[in-house]
Amino acid sequence: MATSVRLEATMEKRLDVLARRTGRTKAYYLRELVQRGMDDLEDYYLAAATVERVRKGEEQIYSAADVRSDLGLDD
Repeated sequence: MATSVRLEATMEKRLDVLARRTGRTKAYYLRELVQRGMDDLEDYYLAAATVERVRKGEEQIYSAADVRSDLGLDD
């Protein structure tokens, strides 16, 4: 899938220098950034959405004592 990204001039220059010095393409490094950053982005934004649902009372929460009891860990 083709996607375009608009970068600040300083960031694009850094990317140009990296690509030129390593002999790789800018597209290679952009793909690397997306692949390496996607897990962190998903973790952060999905957790933030869950926290918001908890604050609104839309998400079920359980105490540690309830979880231990339900799993039989307090026996």
